[in-house]
Amino acid sequence: MAGDPTIQLSEADLRAVAGYAAACARSALAIFEGDRPDDRRPRAAIDAAQEFADGAKRTKKIRDCAWAAQRAAHEARDAGQAAASDAARAALAAAGAAFLHPLAKATQVKHILGAAAHAARAFELSAGDDQAVAADRLAESGSLAGAVVVEVLRRYPLAPAGGGRVGELIRQLDASLR
Repeated sequence: MAGDPTIQLSEADLRAVAGYAAACARSALAIFEGDRPDDRRPRAAIDAAQEFADGAKRTKKIRDCAWAAQRAAHEARDAGQAAASDAARAALAAAGAAFLHPLAKATQVKHILGAAAHAARAFELSAGDDQAVAADRLAESGSLAGAVVVEVLRRYPLAPAGGGRVGELIRQLDASLR
């Protein structure tokens, strides 16, 4: 990476990352839908990410679904449904994973691990802020990361500082996968 600000990413790499993120986000979908059963936006974002992972083209539909999941997260947050909000953010991150940038920047690690971290935070919040629950979810997310996802992650610098509790969860998962 020295002297080269870009990372080599193939379409297969992007598909693997998006599939991983979709699987992690899908685990928290029941939390969102339990609080907001008529809101399908996070599910649509996860499905769009999975469709890309399964071979569909990377289109504007994925971005549109990501923006819709973000609006769902804001609405859940504003309604006092913090766990549901983080579950929707996991869906947003899953759709965003399809757009991982080939930039050698630590912030890109959030595109790889953000869905897992937001899902873990959703479970943690739904369990009364029990950090052991988040640790268990991170372990499960780590087991979902295949060799390609780990290899892609290792091309990037370590996860950045900051980001509150979700940032902390990203750094924990990053450390465990490297």
